[in-house]
Amino acid sequence: MTSNKITESAVETLSIERLGSLGYAYLHGSLIGHDGDSPERTGYGDVILDARLRKAVEQINPGVSAGDRDSAIKEVLRIRTPELLVDNEAFHRLLTEGVPVSTHKDGDELTSGAIGFG
Repeated sequence: MTSNKITESAVETLSIERLGSLGYAYLHGSLIGHDGDSPERTGYGDVILDARLRKAVEQINPGVSAGDRDSAIKEVLRIRTPELLVDNEAFHRLLTEGVPVSTHKDGDELTSGAIGFG
């Protein structure tokens, strides 16, 4: 008799396969961990890979100033509430809708669009 039980491992495997079919590369966490062969985080608690995020934001928003890109990244990284679901929803909204960018000219604040993340 086979089990139809959904496990975390099955969901993870399916996610890796689906993302791979979309062209994403898979790297095991131990490889990019702080103690791995190609470290990209200072500890396993680092959820966002900072260097990858910065590179992607620059590629997606080439005409945006470095200062505005940094401000948008800080906005995304600032999300911290006691509720994981609230954090995930806010993070998803910023990634899908972008981070609003305002500039100042002659003392007036102007909204110049949004910095995209995907």
